[in-house]
Amino acid sequence: MRAACVQLSVRECDACDNKRRALQLSADAADSGADIIVLPELFLTGFCYDLKPEREPYPSLISFRALSLDSGAILAGSIMASSERGLLNMGFCIAGAEMGFYSKTHPFGEEKKHFVPGDRIAPVRIADLSIGLEICYDIRFPEVARKLCASGADILITVAQFPAERIHHWRALVIARAIENQIHHIACNASGSAGGSSMIVGPAGEVLAEAGGEECVVIADLDLDERDQVRRSVTCWEDRRPELY
Repeated sequence: MRAACVQLSVRECDACDNKRRALQLSADAADSGADIIVLPELFLTGFCYDLKPEREPYPSLISFRALSLDSGAILAGSIMASSERGLLNMGFCIAGAEMGFYSKTHPFGEEKKHFVPGDRIAPVRIADLSIGLEICYDIRFPEVARKLCASGADILITVAQFPAERIHHWRALVIARAIENQIHHIACNASGSAGGSSMIVGPAGEVLAEAGGEECVVIADLDLDERDQVRRSVTCWEDRRPELY
């Protein structure tokens, strides 16, 4: 599997230009053979609470569904979405006509005034793949990634707008979530007002690809069988004692 992080410089409230650049960079990633393309948290709008949130069928994602259908790639990211429960920071995975969702469990700071927390942590099952999707601040709570992986995730994805002043936390947390769950981790951060450093990490904690601070696409080839190989080699996954913790 070839994975790509589209490290977009998200311009708050400029949905038109964000979408244009996100589509172009995603198409470039697809042309490079990416099987899975990951975009940052709220990549279309940023934290622009003045914009009207979308409802199903989420018209802003139509072009991304078309790209997925055309290329065969899975696309993942998050958007603002309106629901019966309220405003959601809604993560999505698209595989052609299929879509799956996960809502951010832990809104951060000012977000708490606007977003309703997600009430379910489970992998998104799409295109014969089980994707453990989490959103930004969720990465600070190891229970989220652990529950996703214990529920059968084949791969872990984090989409984020993680701030530059704490980017050393981001790097440590991205690698830690991969090591402790012995799983590939695709972690896509925004650039611009966020800190960049999108990373693709292997199940033994090896950094396979990493971005700097600029808008770009980073790509790495993954062998998903390595998850089970690493778990057999270092048996901490097998040796867990969930009855105690």
